[in-house]
Order: sequence, then C-alpha cells, then structure tokens
Amino acid sequence: MGIAIEVVQSLDDTGDLICSRFPEDGDADLKMGAQVIVRESQSAVFFRGGKALDTFGPGRHTLTTANLPILQQVMSIPFGGDTPFKAEVYFINHKVFTNIKWGTREPIPFRDTELQLVRLRAFGMMSYKVEEAQLFVNTLVGTKGTFSADEINDFLKGLVIGRLTDFLGENVKSVFDLASVYDEIGAGTKARLKDDFAKYGMAVEDFIVNAITPPEEVQKKIDERSGMAAMGNLDDYMKYKTAQAMHDAAKGGEGGGGMASAGMGAGVGLGMGMMMPGMMAQAMQPAQQQQPAQAAPAAAPVPQVTCPGCQAQVPAGTKFCPNCGGKIPTPGACPKCGAANAPGAKFCSDCGSPMAAPKPKCGKCGAEQDPGTKFCSECGNKM
Repeated sequence: MGIAIEVVQSLDDTGDLICSRFPEDGDADLKMGAQVIVRESQSAVFFRGGKALDTFGPGRHTLTTANLPILQQVMSIPFGGDTPFKAEVYFINHKVFTNIKWGTREPIPFRDTELQLVRLRAFGMMSYKVEEAQLFVNTLVGTKGTFSADEINDFLKGLVIGRLTDFLGENVKSVFDLASVYDEIGAGTKARLKDDFAKYGMAVEDFIVNAITPPEEVQKKIDERSGMAAMGNLDDYMKYKTAQAMHDAAKGGEGGGGMASAGMGAGVGLGMGMMMPGMMAQAMQPAQQQQPAQAAPAAAPVPQVTCPGCQAQVPAGTKFCPNCGGKIPTPGACPKCGAANAPGAKFCSDCGSPMAAPKPKCGKCGAEQDPGTKFCSECGNKM
C-alpha cells in the first residue's frame, strides 16, 4: 500500500479545463482525515469502485465518516479511523466558458419566399457552464484524466446548428428579414438548446447570432438589384449618361485630345444620331396622346322620360323614380302584364288591357284624377 495522501485539490492555470481527475491515472490512497480543498467555482465528486459516492461544494473538507456517510456504508473502517482507502476525485469547473464561437461548416438550405431556394451560412458565439457535476461526469467525462472545453465544443456546435436550422425553417420567410430578427433567432435557438444541454448536466448562458448570410454570388445579385432600384427610371438614367458622355467628348475635342478624342466624339455622335429619333418620338408621344382627347366630340345627351306619378324628368331606362319611388313604365309595355307592344297600340296584344295607364282614383270618394294631382278635385282629400 502506498503513502496515504492528506491534501487533495485541483489547480488549472490555463482556465480551459472543465474537469480534472485526481489522480489522473488509476486511484489514490486517501487517508481518513485528509483535507479536500474545493474552490468557489468548483465541486468535487468522489468515486470508489467506479461508483459516485458524494459531491462536495466550495470550501475545505475533512474526510470523515461524518461527512461521507455513503462512504461509510460501502467500506469497512478499521479501528483507529485513519486507515487509507482507494478512491478517485473529479473536480468540476463551474465557471462560465465564454466566447465560444460557432458557425456552419456547410451552407444551410433555406426556402426563401422571394429568392426561392438559397443556401445560408451562420456565425455567432455562445457561453455555457456545468450545472450538475455528477451527471456531467457520468455522461461526458467518463474515466478521462482531464476534460477540456475544446473536447466538447465541436459536439455542442453540432447541436447549435441543428436547432438553428430548425428554428429558421419554421419562423423566417425571407433572407431580407434576417437582420431585424437576430435577437429573436438567438432567443428561440437558446430555448430549444436548453433540454439538449440539460441531458449532460450543462446550461446555455448566452447565445448570440452575429451574421446569417447567403453565398457571395447571391450577395452580388442582391447588390445589383439594389443598384437598379437606386437608379430609379432607367430611361432617364441612360439619357443622363449619354448627355454626360457627349459633354466629356466635347471637352476632349476642345483640349486637342487628338485622334482618340475625335474618335470618341464621332462614336458618341453616331450613337446620339441613332438614339435621337427614339428620344424625339418619346418626347412627342404625350402631345400626340393628348390631341385626340381634346378633339373628342361632346357626349350625346341622355334621353329623359316623365315619371307618371310626380311628373319628374328621369333618364330613360330607369325602373323606379328617384324622386317619388314610383315605377317607371317601359315604353310600349302593357301597364297590366308588362308585355311589349307595337308603338301606337291601344290595347295589349297579350292580355287585351288598355295600353293607357288608368288614372289614379281618390281613396275617399273614388273620383278619377290627373296624374300628379296632390288633392282630390271633388272632395279635397289628400291623394
């Protein structure tokens, strides 16, 4: 049996270790009464015979049967209480590991509402820490002597890309909307990663999306589209550029630019000669379009008919008078059955009724009155 160890602790000058095992290989002879020093950002998990026994938090701990009750159950403590026993101690670093950069190795296929199918690359950073020491050791560390952040970062980045892809497909419609929803994408992806990290005793502290961009060739097409929109009317832009070229050519000719300037001036002049007829035609087009409109004859007046109830003039074809609400008879129609008859017919060819509309009768005395009469001429009753 080796010399019993009386002080157990773990120091990490690099700051990259998530877990360190004491001893790094095999197991150690720990003496009952030995001191275990755990820093503020650490916790210590005791293992004996491949099984986790107890977990110590920050502070200085003396190994006794009082603070290791589980240890007392699994081993027999000889008389004297200072007999060494074999065990391993895993020190877990609970600090927040920051500035962990993540990014897509391959572009993510994304169905865009405007650009159809486009591939996206995403970049950002995150921070995480270990919350459940025993769960972390049992699921990820195993029996390794040391376990650093670099050894787990690739695995965690794979989880990130999977959840980010899922969130983008469900909540984002176009790449043109991405810049305004980076915070929402980060918060949504972080929420989806919570359960994934918890399975290994870990937690995501921060998740930030720095950029989500399409491939370079797609970005160039977007820039071209933006440039076209910035130019506005393409015809006006081309006219401006042509006039500017003529001005530059004329300045070159005044300065004695030689044959090159003369050739340029001739080329521009020839181009303008070919463009001028089209430009003049465009300039004359509005005037030509306005001329027929000015010479158009005045519209024919709409024929009017008289309402038989109130004698108001209403447009022909009106079915009900807008003044009194009475029905306007169709010319040549029978007042009783509505059948069409020849002009001048005195009786309906369909029902035999008189074509002349009957005069209205007084509701009190029954005397016939002329259409439009408001009071009976016999008894003075209101019609």
